[in-house]
Amino acid sequence: LVIDGDMTTTSRDQKKTETDVLSFFRTFLAKKGQDDILLNREQHVTWLKKGLQILPTNFCGLDASRPWFVFWISHALEVLDGYDEALWRPKVASFLGRCQHSEGGFGGGPLQLAHLAPTYAAVSAILVGGGDEAYKVVDRRTMYQFLMRMKHPEGGFRMHDEGETDMRGTYCAIAVASMLHILTDELAEGVPEYVRRCQTFEGGIAGEEGLEAHGGYSYCGLAALCILGRAHSLDLHAFLRWAAQRQMGLEGGFQGRTNKLVDSCYSFWQGAIFPLLHEAFRQHGVDVALPERHLWFSPRPLQTYVFLACQHPGGGLRDKPGKSADFYHSCYSLSGVSVSQYDLDGESDVVGDSANRLVRSDAFYNVALEKAERKTAFFEAAGSIEVDGRRIDGREGSGVAIARKYLLARA
Repeated sequence: LVIDGDMTTTSRDQKKTETDVLSFFRTFLAKKGQDDILLNREQHVTWLKKGLQILPTNFCGLDASRPWFVFWISHALEVLDGYDEALWRPKVASFLGRCQHSEGGFGGGPLQLAHLAPTYAAVSAILVGGGDEAYKVVDRRTMYQFLMRMKHPEGGFRMHDEGETDMRGTYCAIAVASMLHILTDELAEGVPEYVRRCQTFEGGIAGEEGLEAHGGYSYCGLAALCILGRAHSLDLHAFLRWAAQRQMGLEGGFQGRTNKLVDSCYSFWQGAIFPLLHEAFRQHGVDVALPERHLWFSPRPLQTYVFLACQHPGGGLRDKPGKSADFYHSCYSLSGVSVSQYDLDGESDVVGDSANRLVRSDAFYNVALEKAERKTAFFEAAGSIEVDGRRIDGREGSGVAIARKYLLARA
């Protein structure tokens, strides 16, 4: 990092973060080599399983996020190859069934208002469950009605009745519809134009028009369009340039915005952008030099940051040194590492011990790639739905279906 002019709060925080991270690197590498880096898999699995069974009372303020905890923990366990489907699938199905609203969608807990964010979390957790018992929980008819009610005339989606419209809603709605094979033209109408209006001069995507490009919103906007097969609606070259500049030179991890600190959750929010961009260029036949063995970022420094600086000694993963472990950062740091470990041919590039290899995650939905494929037979067989006297013939997004077929054929 080059700091010009007077020191500011931002530059002081950046300097401290660099010093803290470098201290972790030096402490480990002074005694051992990079090949000795180890993911504390069993410790993390034990810590995560406790959270899936019961949460401490101080989590009561997050009562409207309960499907998120199910997803964060379940997905972290599946990429660690520690998710017992026979044990957890019926429990997940039972609980999330009680979170489903009678008029469609899922709330943040039983008897709560339907909201697009926990709806995405619930459907993703159901896919992680990986079987008919879980899949059958979702009422696809009322879900379609809910998604259409959330649709905003300008192309985006409201998060809930009378709620805000931003890029999260767009991704959650499109991803849910695609995962459940109820995506239609009327649901996707106006989405590419809405997302394009939120692309900033930097190249990334903002949460709303006129705001700053942000890693989470950039992933949401790009992934929604990639699912639809419409990513070429964006300036993808500008997007790539912005994303490539978000990997930190010393720390190795990603920042979420320009002049912000490294944060392990952006291992996924930023790291997953690159395979999405690569596939968007490939599908659209853009004349760009597509790398054969990497995705325009450095996976090994990213993994080194997560493994050496973000593993909490008590289990779980954290944002950065000095922070506590939490389920959110455990999920997305591991998701990002998983995405970074696989090249375009399915070959793995793993830092440290070979046991550090994670289960491959799907960059479009953020569930295991195999789970994204497994649900296809069930939801294709489910067929059309009857909504307000109309027959709705839904589908999975063409972009994600083409990409998964391509990846599985090369694996």
